[in-house]
Parts: sequence; C-alpha cells; structure tokens
Amino acid sequence: MKMAVVGTGVIGNGWIARMLAQGHDVVATDPAEGAEERMREAVDHAWPYVNALGLAEGASKERLTFKKELSEAVKDADFIQENVPEIEELKKTVLKDIDQHSRSDAIIGSSTSGIMPSELQANLQHPERFVVAHPFHPVYILPLVEIVPGKQTSAENVEKAISIYEGMQMSVLHVRHEIEGHIADRLIEAIWRESLHIVNEGIATTEEVDKAFTHGAGLRYAQYGPFLTFHLAGGEGGMRHMLKQFGPALKKPWTKLKAPELTDELYDKVVSGCEHQSNGMTMSELDQNRNEFLIRLYDLVQEYWPKESEKTSEKRSV
Repeated sequence: MKMAVVGTGVIGNGWIARMLAQGHDVVATDPAEGAEERMREAVDHAWPYVNALGLAEGASKERLTFKKELSEAVKDADFIQENVPEIEELKKTVLKDIDQHSRSDAIIGSSTSGIMPSELQANLQHPERFVVAHPFHPVYILPLVEIVPGKQTSAENVEKAISIYEGMQMSVLHVRHEIEGHIADRLIEAIWRESLHIVNEGIATTEEVDKAFTHGAGLRYAQYGPFLTFHLAGGEGGMRHMLKQFGPALKKPWTKLKAPELTDELYDKVVSGCEHQSNGMTMSELDQNRNEFLIRLYDLVQEYWPKESEKTSEKRSV
C-alpha cells in the first residue's frame, strides 16, 4: 500500500517509522526548512525499536521518499495521515488541500488529539472518507489508535480505515460518538489536572506524584484498566461489591475537575521538579531509556492482555 504522511513532526515521523516497518511505501511532505533531514534522522532513531518489535516482509527505510509539494505527495496515495500542529484553522486548510489533490477513494486520517472530526471534515469535497486517527507517542511503539468518524464519514470507510490501521499492527479503539479529547486523552487529562493541583498546593513534588503512579496504579494499568482493576478490588463479589462498598466515596470531593491556574510559581515548581527528576540525563537519553522500557514492557503485557475474540468490533468499540 502507498501511504502519504503530511507533517513530519514528532507524531508524523512516528507514523512514518511504523508504516515503513510494516512494509509500506511512504511519501512524506512538510514545508518546513530542513524537514527531510530531521525526518530521516527520526526514522534512523526509531528503527532499532521497530526492528526489536519485528519487521514485516519487505520493510525498508529505502521505501521512504520526500516531496516538498503536498500535491505531489498525496496524489497517488491509497491512504494519507495528516499531522500538522493542533491549530484548527491550519488543519482545515491543510485537509482541504489534501482532499483536493488526492484520489477520492483514499482514506484520510488526522492525528488530532482533541478537535472534533465533524468540524475538520465540514469543508471537504469528499468528507465521507475522513476519520480522526489519534495515536500515542511514540507511535512506532505504542499500539493504540483512536478512530473517530465525523457525522459525514461513511460506515464503509470507517471499516476500511480500521482495516488499514490494524494492518499497521495498531490496536484500534473505534470511538462511535465524537467528543472533545476523544477517550484516552480525557482520562490522561484528568490525571494531569489532579497532579498539577497536588504540586501547586505543596502536597507533593513532581517526583513524588510520579512515584505514586509508577509504583502503584501505573503497574496495574499496564495490564488491566480502571474497570477491571476495581472489579478485582471488590474481592469475590467483584464490581458488584466494589460499587456497593465504595460507591458513596465517589461523592466526596477528593479530586478537582478544573485545572489550577498556571501561575509563575506553579510553572517554576513543575519545570524545576522535572529537571531535578531527569538527574542530569539529556532528552535523548531519557527518550532511549523510555523506548527500551516500553519494548520490554510491551513484550510482557502481550502475554497477559486478554485475547480479542472473533467479534473484534465489539471488543474495540465504545
């Protein structure tokens, strides 16, 4: 399959590495000066990790080409992934260009983390082939992608998109009802807001908040999510007992729904805390350390994740 990637930032380059690793031809485009050089460096950086996960037959970095003009990059593509900055008007402009210059049967996916698909497809000539396809960094390692159709997306093209992403060894979460932030980012944002409140109020440092998660919930959530985790917390009675015993606690104001104001003091606490936690490691070293950890963790959790039944659409849909 011939794939096009529009926008070669962190996410776009992650998509490129994953596509190449699955044996596809990839044409990338980005108007920024030096984009091609940075793209190839990013793919070189990711290659040892995609190799560790397993390369498909025919996978090669040589199957990557770069075009300065968007029209040239997308004109022959079977599938196009857009990854420009999270600015709604910019995305709409770029998507309109993609729509105009690509084949009418080519699926278009947008990596937006929060913009509603119906808004992004509103001015397209062929809105029926557009979906939000929101991945997680690093895209070349983490398997989850949220597929969110807009009001004008056809059911046939949703299934086509799901098939394409599953063909890239992605774990597809079909989000049937569009909401701001989709699903995963809404969950992450809730934890992030509460973390900022705890640091802002001097309850804990950034390092202590991270430890509370990585040494507790984070370990459990790598295998089971919040529902099965609390199902287990109910003992033999499972979730039935859990809700009866701990349900009333949900009414207690333990957490805060609104984010704290990002004052200069909070800014300094968060920045200095993270820099202290880094313990002198460069961003490159932190990145390598995370990637090696994720590869080993992914190998482990695949042995223990519940296997999807033949009714995969029911398993992955919400």
